[in-house]
Amino acid sequence: MIWIRVDKTSPVPMIRQLYNQIREAILSGRLQPETKLPSSRELAAQLQISRNVVLEAFDLLYAEGFLQARRGAGTYVEAGALYPASADEMEAPEVEKITMGYDCPRGVINFRAGTPNLKLFPIKLWQKMLKKVLSIPPEEMWAYGHPEGRTELRQAICDYVVNQREVRCHPDQIIITAGTTQAIGIACRLLLGKRKTVILEDPITRDIQLIVGDNGGVLQPIKVDNEGLVTGELACSPAPAFIYVTPSHQFPIGGTLPIQRRIELLNFAEKKGCYIIEDDYDSEFRFDGPPLSSLHGLCPQRVVYIGTFSKTLCPAIRIGYMVLPPELISLGRSCKWQSDLHNEVTSQLALAEFIREGHYLRHVGKMRKYYLQRRREVTRSLEEQFGNRVEILGSATGLHLVARFPGCRFNESFFTAVETAGARFYPVGLHAIRPDQQRDKIMIGYGNLSGDEIKTGIAILAEQLGRYLPKTGKRIRKNY
Repeated sequence: MIWIRVDKTSPVPMIRQLYNQIREAILSGRLQPETKLPSSRELAAQLQISRNVVLEAFDLLYAEGFLQARRGAGTYVEAGALYPASADEMEAPEVEKITMGYDCPRGVINFRAGTPNLKLFPIKLWQKMLKKVLSIPPEEMWAYGHPEGRTELRQAICDYVVNQREVRCHPDQIIITAGTTQAIGIACRLLLGKRKTVILEDPITRDIQLIVGDNGGVLQPIKVDNEGLVTGELACSPAPAFIYVTPSHQFPIGGTLPIQRRIELLNFAEKKGCYIIEDDYDSEFRFDGPPLSSLHGLCPQRVVYIGTFSKTLCPAIRIGYMVLPPELISLGRSCKWQSDLHNEVTSQLALAEFIREGHYLRHVGKMRKYYLQRRREVTRSLEEQFGNRVEILGSATGLHLVARFPGCRFNESFFTAVETAGARFYPVGLHAIRPDQQRDKIMIGYGNLSGDEIKTGIAILAEQLGRYLPKTGKRIRKNY
């Protein structure tokens, strides 16, 4: 007789309970080959369950080769099924957490850069768009798609970037991606070959550095100032595989690349025979004028343009796009296909309708006004707390700003103390290839915070920062 227990109150079906216990007993060796099992009637009577439950559990074990039914002789354990399993296998494995360092304890005010206000996502309009596209015939809606994305969305994005960002492209040049991260990975596969050097702004978002490095790129940092990439330093650089820039709103410092530097950058790329990747991640939110024209519009044959909806709508829908020069389109589609075949279709079609019906432009206009107010609240709070001892860098654009505190050199223990007091801020050095040059700068994201949270958080910063600040410094410069 074998020892088996069936819990009739368990959410696990009794068939599965019986199957699991016999299977484990065979694998562990407690039931040896050629052992005869009780008949289905005996086992059902022993466990006080239906015989059909036992028969179905036995059928599963027959199908997988654990048991053998011998006509007129009964049911026996098959040979060759001994595979003792460790008791630890059911425990949670120890894994290294994948994080960019933005996780924040509950109750701590998180000044993370790049997060939009998630409470203002137009959920009712989005539900309306989803309901509309779900009426599409199933053979068009639920089948496999194409790696470049739905035609409807590519056309809508093309109309938008041509009219709003002065990108010069055709819908067939657009590939829908799962955000900027995937787009950069595809670009690395397209452009990293015999050349391994990649010119990056320094500082630049850390995940871009990791993606380029993991794809075999060798980072060549070029410093930035308050106007973006210092193109004068390019002359000493080797011929790169590509150059990655954020010309409309440098991340994280915030500079806007002027036309003279844009032309110098394009001339360098033409001379070296390389492409430029233009990451246009949040230029819709420019507060001191209309959004600036793209770099792509000046030289579409030399620039790979990347955009995302993570900042203007929300990160969760995972939709971005890249505009490729004609000679890279076929290989780009192949790389996307190998990556994940294609993006989820429902969100693509809903977003296409959202853009086509004008909701996207209206939402961006509404959010631009909202983020302007949040930026003003940050600037006002900084001025009230620090007066002329802080300087705001970059242009008035996007969902964050950078505050420079001349004479300070922040370290990890300082930011830990601020977080313990109730607010999380981030050093610019987190994104620097050469962090020693950025020790006096702090990123302040405001997109997903209320006015009260901003005021409280900066007051906490001021309390912890008081002993670090010199008594004199440059007067705060307001950018709004």
